[in-house]
Amino acid sequence: MKIISWNVNGIRAVAKKNFFEDFKLMDADILCLQETKAQNDQVAETLSSIESYHIYSNSAEKKGYSGTAIISRTEPLSVSRDIGIEQHDTEGRVLTLEYENFYLTNVYVPNSGSDLKRLNYRQDWDKAFFDYLKNLEKTKPVIVCGDFNVAHKAIDLARPKPNYNKSAGYMQEEIDGMDRYTQGGLIDTFRHFHPDVTDKYSWWSYRAGARGKNVGWRIDYFLVSESFIPSVSNASILSETMGSDHCPVAIELK
Repeated sequence: MKIISWNVNGIRAVAKKNFFEDFKLMDADILCLQETKAQNDQVAETLSSIESYHIYSNSAEKKGYSGTAIISRTEPLSVSRDIGIEQHDTEGRVLTLEYENFYLTNVYVPNSGSDLKRLNYRQDWDKAFFDYLKNLEKTKPVIVCGDFNVAHKAIDLARPKPNYNKSAGYMQEEIDGMDRYTQGGLIDTFRHFHPDVTDKYSWWSYRAGARGKNVGWRIDYFLVSESFIPSVSNASILSETMGSDHCPVAIELK
């Protein structure tokens, strides 16, 4: 089974590019999308040409903002949206599908913002979302994927020194939030398989030709329950796939 995660930065925008061709080439069993920037009916309409897949979405109350979706070959046992906490459940950021052997949670973690206005909120979110995942894990292992909006270690961004504690996505508070996941029984699959690989990123600013120069950040992840890591055969970053300021990331299951 191949599971892919991709922040598309607008499902309707990416659909006008090579999305459907890329989708066929990726041949994913499950594709998790973040930042759909569309209401549920708009997601359904945009993806209506896709056959032999089940499509689920969770949209924000605010139109054209945030949002998640999952395209799955296999019909899940159950579908749930959000995490059950009112203050965190208005932006369509979490979508969970239950399968026989695991839960799959698709997440678009809040960005602290260029002026860091949401940094405090982001810390509340990180703790609440971690608790949500650990509660799921009481029933069966968890795969969680998506845009976590943080580069975890210096190896995960091209320019760590000028960004540390100055830029959203590399503040110590955000790093601490990621530490909570990785120290709390969730394995970063890419680093599990590629502990020392550098220059592999999943997001590049649109400014100053960053992608062409590969001045990027690895902020998109697949984390899995420690007990589930033997079921994962590989993790990869599909940096050749264009259409968004993010590229897809993937895992393969045995």
